[in-house]
Amino acid sequence: MTRAQFEHVIAAAANVIDEDEFMVIGSQAVLGSVPIAPASMLVSMEADLYPVKNPGRAIEIDGALGDGSQFHRTFGYYAHGVGPATAKPPSGWQDRLVTVVVEPRVRSKRQPVAYCLEINDLVLSKLVPGRDRDIDYAREAAAHRLIDLGVMSERVDALPVSAGDQARIAGLIATFTTPPLS
Repeated sequence: MTRAQFEHVIAAAANVIDEDEFMVIGSQAVLGSVPIAPASMLVSMEADLYPVKNPGRAIEIDGALGDGSQFHRTFGYYAHGVGPATAKPPSGWQDRLVTVVVEPRVRSKRQPVAYCLEINDLVLSKLVPGRDRDIDYAREAAAHRLIDLGVMSERVDALPVSAGDQARIAGLIATFTTPPLS
């Protein structure tokens, strides 16, 4: 998913449910911090999001713009309506959100805004489930110098998971390497 496709999904969601503010919590939230992200981090064709003021309406987004919808069949990417509990970022994440103001679409009265998890918070939340694809995503972020391993290590204790999971995630972070600056 490109930044233009990301903005298209946000604008479409705004038009579908007549709301303007969306929280983006999945892998494509990287497009908030890094508008031209590495292709290796943009393989997902879905944007995980929910309306800020009424998260329960995410199901409407999923129905209209989700996997297998007409929108998906037409454009090849889609919105996945999720809930606030889907991601587990470290405490304080709300203060570090990256705001993306989306240009209004022709004949639309909506002024969509996407609030994206900040890149370090995003990658930490991706490490919580421990899936191979999420670990690969985190390694790519490190390899492209998009995350700060020191900041990530500092925030591990703020993750809303068990001490055992925090230790597992800290251990993973310790294995990440960033290339030297050229």
